[in-house]
Amino acid sequence: MNLELLESFGQNYPEEFDGSLDCISLAVTCAFNKYGTLLAVGCNDGRIVVWDFLTRGIAKIISAHVHPVCSLSWTRNGHKLLSASTDNNVCIWDVLSGDCEHKYRFPSPVLKVQFDPRNDKRFLVCPMRYAAVLVKVGDTHKCLPLDSDGDLNIVASFDRRGKHIYTGNAKGKILVLNAETLEIVASFRIIVGSSSATAVKSIEFARRGDAFLINTSDRVIRVYDSKEIIALGKDGEPEPIQKLQDLVNKTTWKKCCFSGDGEYICAGSARQHALYIWEKSIGNLVKILHGTKGELLLDVVWHPVRPIIASISSGLVSIWAQNQVENWSAFAPDFKELDENVEYEERESEFDITDEDKSVDLNADAKQDEEIEVDVLKVEPVAAFCSSDEEGEDENALQFLPMAPEVEDPEDGWTMQEGVDTSLTKENETTQEYECETVPSRKRKINNYDISLPDAPVDETHPLISSKTNKDKQPVGGKKAAGRPKK
Repeated sequence: MNLELLESFGQNYPEEFDGSLDCISLAVTCAFNKYGTLLAVGCNDGRIVVWDFLTRGIAKIISAHVHPVCSLSWTRNGHKLLSASTDNNVCIWDVLSGDCEHKYRFPSPVLKVQFDPRNDKRFLVCPMRYAAVLVKVGDTHKCLPLDSDGDLNIVASFDRRGKHIYTGNAKGKILVLNAETLEIVASFRIIVGSSSATAVKSIEFARRGDAFLINTSDRVIRVYDSKEIIALGKDGEPEPIQKLQDLVNKTTWKKCCFSGDGEYICAGSARQHALYIWEKSIGNLVKILHGTKGELLLDVVWHPVRPIIASISSGLVSIWAQNQVENWSAFAPDFKELDENVEYEERESEFDITDEDKSVDLNADAKQDEEIEVDVLKVEPVAAFCSSDEEGEDENALQFLPMAPEVEDPEDGWTMQEGVDTSLTKENETTQEYECETVPSRKRKINNYDISLPDAPVDETHPLISSKTNKDKQPVGGKKAAGRPKK
């Protein structure tokens, strides 16, 4: 697939519904890998379904948790997947094998988990009503410092390269911390009007550029420049690049995200299945995508490379993409589409074997004789997959998952077609059975950790469960129970 050919000169945002992905279980949250080739979907029965996004087929199902999966995060190279569940467990999975490598038990509900964008040996955890926790894999954990006002409703996020951690609280205070030393580098407060503060609901960074957005409870999405924030230092008063909101309906936003190139911002409504898309540079609303009426939105993610959005509502992953129109003039620049037949006027020398009127150009023949060497061995790195501080792509990155073909109705004796001795196959079968018995015990060495957080709210219920237990609503979608029995 040549990504350069996909770059269109027109708008770079999705325009219409382009099908849905049914995970069998009810989808709750989703995340693309860095290349957009795999989509991990966390379900309400604890499973993680990994989709091959190019074929739109299920590549792997990981029986991860027993309770609903509430947050997912990929490593940069795509080999590991971080998941959080409503039963307060955080796990690191090997994507190829589907095995759990590390399991962390937290005392209170976990709202969000995120791998460091440049270091898969540490990750960020946002427990409910508690300071964010930076965990080093297989090592220690540290609680991020709080603001002097002591508010515990914390949301946190790594910046694009993992150098800083941005935290926000319910009183509108944003702290920028050095990811290594955890010292406060910069800070500011979001103030509405003259004095009143507004709660920070989420902080999201663009994959390209220095922009980041803050979703606040006053229904406004503010876009800032991270370089400007750090330059202003502590107690700065930065002005947002853009303020985005729905002036007509005063919509509250469930989830916000940037496009892959950082030029567009998508926000999902908390009231209905509606996606609003703005152009970041101008701040104008360019598109509203409407899903099925009456559905509530759970998650929204933008494809890292292409103008595609995946949104989750009523247990299904909806895909939104551009309308692909066949453009024949791309193949022949002088091609014209005609509505009706037109009588063609032949030019004087159009069908002559040799053009008598052609002016003699001696240089043209010389140019044709020149041999141009084409290097067919060198693989040029795809610009869309490289960061501005990198020269090439990661050769060890996991872009696709291998899949074994399913043989429907195998013929009788198809395993012995090549004249294999039956006595040998029987010996192989016994050894395979023996291996199957011994392999799981070797694989299932899970490193378990109990994270102790002093004064953590133990009795809190995860909002994913509590928000759905209203009158006629059941936990996370429909008639199926949230959770599946342990085997």
